[in-house]
Amino acid sequence: MYKIRKAEKLAENIFLMDVEAPRIAKSCEPGQFLIVKMDEKGERIPLTICDYHREDGTVTIVFQIVGASTKKMAELQAGDSFRDVIGPLGQASEFIHEPAAELKEKKYLFVAGGVGTAPVYPQVKWMKENGIAVDVIVGAKTKDLLILEDEMRAVAGNLYITTDDGSYERKGMVTEVIKDLVQNQGKHYDQVVAIGPMIMMKFVCLLTKELGLPTIVSLNPIMVDGTGMCGACRVTVGDQVKFACVDGPEFDGHLVNFDEAMKRQTIYKTQEGRAMLKLQEGDTHHGGCGHCGGDE
Repeated sequence: MYKIRKAEKLAENIFLMDVEAPRIAKSCEPGQFLIVKMDEKGERIPLTICDYHREDGTVTIVFQIVGASTKKMAELQAGDSFRDVIGPLGQASEFIHEPAAELKEKKYLFVAGGVGTAPVYPQVKWMKENGIAVDVIVGAKTKDLLILEDEMRAVAGNLYITTDDGSYERKGMVTEVIKDLVQNQGKHYDQVVAIGPMIMMKFVCLLTKELGLPTIVSLNPIMVDGTGMCGACRVTVGDQVKFACVDGPEFDGHLVNFDEAMKRQTIYKTQEGRAMLKLQEGDTHHGGCGHCGGDE
């Protein structure tokens, strides 16, 4: 059993939990995720690791209510426990393998949208711990849906907040802030990292490609099973088929076929859609979800 040390509501339908998981806390890195299971019959839920504390053996997760399982999970309190917590899974962010001296010569811009702020935070925190100041853009629909503002301010070199409705700081999309920083303020970035809803990452990548800014995205929003078995997170990157949970979740955003991924994500949600995907994808189809017969 994995005890919940802290349970906190961050915003409407968005929750944070600190969970005792010493082995995961000891070995996880920014960019990775874990899977939680509430009870013996519970659904496996992949969640990006928002933070980790190696000394006290805890990891922090942030999740949004999107269905029955996450709604049930939101009802858990400090002192309750998860039946299973598995991780760390996925590939860590590539920059952690680069020499610190080389990283310090680069200019990084992190772009977070909505709940995507949670996976961006540990990356920016890692940068700060290694003496690297980075710029961060955080976007939310409204001020009430903004999360981890204080935490991000503590680790970002410069923090730019924007809300769709203008209820806090700037008004507009994150793409407008990128344009302002690059085109109006004359800032140069060697690398952009964008994490958030698929549609946000798509338009960030369209803009950064136009501006000539290399961009990494995280495809954690499309993961379901988290082990590569179900095939829900199948995506085309360049001319290759990848699976976000085992090959990623981070990829070159300029090579990701976002339209295909978003369409596939919608189709996958229905039984008829999964059967159609099995027919279309033939031998390359993963059937571990157990709903389309692809695993037989």
